[in-house]
Amino acid sequence: MRNVFLLFLCCCCLPVAAQLPPTPRQLYPGLFEAVQTGQVFPDNKTFVDMVPRNPRESPAQIVADYQQQRAQPGFNLTQFVQTRFRLPTTDTATYRSNVRAGLRAHLDTLWTVLRRQPQDSVSRYSSLLPLPRPYLVPGGRFREVYYWDSYFTMLGLREAKRLDLVRSMTDNFAYLIGRYGFIPNGNRTYYLTRSQPPFFALMVQLLAEEQGDTVLQRYQPYLLREYAYWMAGADSLKPGTATRRVARLAGGELLNRYWDDSTLPREESYIKDVEAARGSKRAAQLYRDIRAAAASGWDFSTRWFGPAGTLASIRTTELAPVDLNCLLLTLEQTIARSYSTQGQRAEAAAWQQKVEKRSKAIQRYCWNEAASWYTDYDLTQRRPAAIRTLAGVFPLAFGVATPTQASRVAKGLKADFLKDGGLLTTLKNSGQQWDAPNAWAPLQYLAVQGLNRYRQQPLADTIAARWVRLNSRVFQQTGKLLEKYNVMDTHLPAGGGEYPLQDGFGWTNGVLLNLLNKRPQESN
Repeated sequence: MRNVFLLFLCCCCLPVAAQLPPTPRQLYPGLFEAVQTGQVFPDNKTFVDMVPRNPRESPAQIVADYQQQRAQPGFNLTQFVQTRFRLPTTDTATYRSNVRAGLRAHLDTLWTVLRRQPQDSVSRYSSLLPLPRPYLVPGGRFREVYYWDSYFTMLGLREAKRLDLVRSMTDNFAYLIGRYGFIPNGNRTYYLTRSQPPFFALMVQLLAEEQGDTVLQRYQPYLLREYAYWMAGADSLKPGTATRRVARLAGGELLNRYWDDSTLPREESYIKDVEAARGSKRAAQLYRDIRAAAASGWDFSTRWFGPAGTLASIRTTELAPVDLNCLLLTLEQTIARSYSTQGQRAEAAAWQQKVEKRSKAIQRYCWNEAASWYTDYDLTQRRPAAIRTLAGVFPLAFGVATPTQASRVAKGLKADFLKDGGLLTTLKNSGQQWDAPNAWAPLQYLAVQGLNRYRQQPLADTIAARWVRLNSRVFQQTGKLLEKYNVMDTHLPAGGGEYPLQDGFGWTNGVLLNLLNKRPQESN
């Protein structure tokens, strides 16, 4: 498998995306719905990650047996499922940390705990998509690789001098692009209708910083193909229209949005989606907008909601997110640089023009002068969205902002977003996990990076110091590093979301080690 993959990676002519493998709902019609709506397991993700106990038994046979037995007196659905399927394993559920050994020792151990070996094959009817190289999972219920999580995990791997894993994970994402035409949300069949925030270019940049510009040439075909995925259909768009992941604005500029190709409930959160759509006259669109929010990584936040402020009012596809467009700008920059390093000046210049056009579009459509903030652009209302979120730091992190705009954003961060434990995700406390009082490692990191880029170092140091202190204190008390944190009342856990608070945790570990190695003086 390894040799086949290396040959594949070197090919400039990428294969056509393969036919998508079936999902659990497609494999187990009727049984799937019964298990998920009957809440046989508290978390809908459990069943879609299970595999048959007997590898020779086909899904069709299991479904036939279910249909035959369900009508019999005393039939027990839970017992049937537990007899025919094997529960997924979670390493972090059994791992016990050694708090006395210290935080750095804990981080070093977790690289091993969260590591998964490449799979030449997986169980025939598993939802897991095989990958050819080793990788790290986030932890807890997240038993597979996740796209944007992985970049922040890689930041820690670089600090830990584990460049072999950085390379392996980047190769895996190139493999997914080659096989499916894009990087899915995660390596599961039920994630193959959407991607996540496109951090692949930053992974390539990270590797190039360590191994030189030949890295850019190696991954150039995959960078180009990911770009084609996000921009599909753009050339035929008229001003004021959109298709899938791209929209053409009134002035002819192109901006992107999050999208999912399905209008069905998410299989891994089936009952939640069905309940959200109950009584809705726009169920198909609601499911797409829920899925698009999952593609954003911010699932869920009032950032995506309409005036009602509820999940039922979600309208993700009506917004051009400022963070997404900054990520696509850096993808364009990376492609331009990949041509430049090969002496292909005309191609590099053409891509640099795309960078400049997108930068101007972000400034024109996402800078909210009244709010002194970068917000998403409302494609329907044709104006910047009103809600301020921590996504507003992306134009600082990627150099789109002017010094004056960066100064105004920094002022807003300090006045409104900065709390005892770090930066809030939004200013609204809605019960959703991507709202107050919660905070997330990747956004803290990008805020610190953006502020440092614009020489706002005192504020950057304060944010980093508060985040490190909170992570360290929770570790000392619990022996865990968590998916998210409550930064308003730092003695309470983060809450909200569709599942319990998870530990592990890939991107928390990566960002924490990065900040520890650049740790500022303690600041209030």
